[in-house]
Amino acid sequence: MNNEKIISADRTQQFISYNFSDLWLKTNNELVYGIIGDEHQRILIKILTALKNPNNPKEYLITGKSSVKENVCTFKGKITIGNIKESKRNNFGINDEFKGESKTQGILTAKYEFFEDKNEKHAGTFYGVVKTKWYLDNSNIIVYDDIDITSDGYFNNAFVGLWKIYEGKVIKKCNWADYRVPSSNCDFDIGAEHFNVSKKYWRNGWLDVALKNKMQDPVIIENKGAAINFWWL
Repeated sequence: MNNEKIISADRTQQFISYNFSDLWLKTNNELVYGIIGDEHQRILIKILTALKNPNNPKEYLITGKSSVKENVCTFKGKITIGNIKESKRNNFGINDEFKGESKTQGILTAKYEFFEDKNEKHAGTFYGVVKTKWYLDNSNIIVYDDIDITSDGYFNNAFVGLWKIYEGKVIKKCNWADYRVPSSNCDFDIGAEHFNVSKKYWRNGWLDVALKNKMQDPVIIENKGAAINFWWL
């Protein structure tokens, strides 16, 4: 992720006692971007709670909500840590302004499985692999790694996997992350410094991103009175 140079040794046993739960709750939902299906239909994912399982230090119990075309589903599930590795970092923000802020840093790799409520419409299961960047600060607390957030292409909390409907055989790719969409079509994200969506995909739920980026097109109508959409409430 973001060209991190990963040290091959698995440091899971060294870091498993720390609590990583806050890392999946950090980012404002308007900056979490996701796709479902080959047409890159937009999906909104909001993780509401993440609790470390007191009986299994590798497992985190998750609750949240998903939304596709305004169809909202609740889900429950878990994130299970597979490995934790440290990274060699040479850059610590602009002019190394954050150098000395951390003792070490790295990437956590885990499996996730989230089950939507079967009593809700179009419900199914999300499953796949998540990778999360973290650092250990000078107070020995695991912190969400946004030190290089100003660098081109920065992203974090990359969930890459599938969604399978309960009733039937429909399986769709479903990926989301903070600030970017991982493993998307090469013509989807046309942004350099920040996330931006090609016009080809606007009709699939991405018009607000085009508006935010001031894309010039007559189909975009700005609603200056629009409020933040807390769709998960």
